[in-house]
Amino acid sequence: MAGGSFAVQGPARNYEGGVTAFVVITCFVAAFGGLIFGYDIGISGGVTSMDSFLKKFFPTVYKKETEKHNENMYCKFESHLLQLFTSSLYLAALVASFFASTVTRLFGRKKSMFFGGFVFLIGAILNGAAVNVSMLIIGRLLLGVGVGFANQSVPVYLSEMAPAKIRGALNIGFQMAITIGILAANLINYRTSKIEGGWGWRLSLALAAVPAIMIGVGSLFLPDTPNSILERGHPEKAREMLKKIRGTNNVDEEFQDLFEASEAAKRVEHPWRNILQPQYRPQLVICSLIPFFQQITGINVIMFYAPVLFKTLGFGDDASLMSAVITGLVNVAATVVSIYCADKFGRRVLFLQGGTQMIICQIAVGVMIAINFGTDGVGKLSGPSANVVLFLICVYVAAFAWSWGPLGWLVPSEICPLEIRSAGQAINVSVNMFFTFVIGQFFLSMLCHMKFGLFLFFAGWVIIMTIFIFFFLPETRNVPIEEMNRVWKAHWYWGKYIPDDAVIGSQPSKQQSA
Repeated sequence: MAGGSFAVQGPARNYEGGVTAFVVITCFVAAFGGLIFGYDIGISGGVTSMDSFLKKFFPTVYKKETEKHNENMYCKFESHLLQLFTSSLYLAALVASFFASTVTRLFGRKKSMFFGGFVFLIGAILNGAAVNVSMLIIGRLLLGVGVGFANQSVPVYLSEMAPAKIRGALNIGFQMAITIGILAANLINYRTSKIEGGWGWRLSLALAAVPAIMIGVGSLFLPDTPNSILERGHPEKAREMLKKIRGTNNVDEEFQDLFEASEAAKRVEHPWRNILQPQYRPQLVICSLIPFFQQITGINVIMFYAPVLFKTLGFGDDASLMSAVITGLVNVAATVVSIYCADKFGRRVLFLQGGTQMIICQIAVGVMIAINFGTDGVGKLSGPSANVVLFLICVYVAAFAWSWGPLGWLVPSEICPLEIRSAGQAINVSVNMFFTFVIGQFFLSMLCHMKFGLFLFFAGWVIIMTIFIFFFLPETRNVPIEEMNRVWKAHWYWGKYIPDDAVIGSQPSKQQSA
């Protein structure tokens, strides 16, 4: 059977211009959008492991956790209301992403970022001042709206601003910001848990206002992308912006490709209906399955509930929070690796290597938990066993952080032509948010009922997604966004969906490989 590799006849176009300081700075500021997402991912698990927070809002969970006769470690934190505190944000982000698609297309990427930061700020204030569960949930829903808008606009902005040869590195800045947000949240939780008086959780939640202000204020100073300016009917402004970000006056070839793509996009009256057409089948499938696979790796089991999970496995309060800090540090360090490797070795290599590493670690963690807790959840990790589990989880997090973490956002944002780009990114964000919601809402219940088998369940899905990548994802490294149809046309499977007139420049030839 034909594999996923392919050859394209003739190289992708190399436009004039280089990497300018202007592009690097604007992409750095735009990547702040990832901070709000990352901070929230990290903060929720920490506060839900704090006894003062549980006593105030979830007293039944606190009672179950502290009861000595409740020996089943798998079910200590099972509570649909507690899980709703974590997951409600992602349900709101799911809904918001569809509105964000229209706002991003009609008003530009930067205005979508600003609105996301503003709404996230209101949600942070409500959470920090919460006096009951309803106020907590409303605040979380507003945070979700902010995340939905930021996740819709930032990856597209980064992909459109960056030159093709470093698009991976600059786009992964978004994932880097997410990991920094997670680490910052873990460190803050560790410190605030020690505040006397039991109000540390308020500080943890309220400090989400800081990244919200950063992206909100930062977006005011960002330029719009040439693609977005063209999309809204200002070709001369778009040309001038392209000159500025490429650092050269000779942008005729790249501008012509952008202009042709923009004109084709304007002839599309219904992007949502259009993306369902056969010629966009590769983009529809990838933008749907990549975010689904990203979440079904089980990574947010670690990111959301790391302190809770470590506490479940017998770590003390301080040890569980510090273990979350350690995994956060690994997450940041491994993302740095992906910034270097995504454009040097390509997307497929990282996907396949990271997937293999995650499979091994998840199976090993499942076996370790099975040996120590069995099916009844009674047991305790010894010191050496606890260290081994922590090591395996760190290796697993590293694999995700240099593969499915950044590439899960990069690949969908770079494969869609302009006429379906907003719709494709909306699908990417909404699928991601829906399954993030599912994992956040049901993980603690799944752990209670599936026990150690839950980790084997996630390992099985990683096997499936790694096989999918091998056969169905072509390499997109160093290919200009507007020429991406050349890649699909050359692929052994997707080529049959791409009409010849959809390919800019020289025609590719399909070449299967065993």
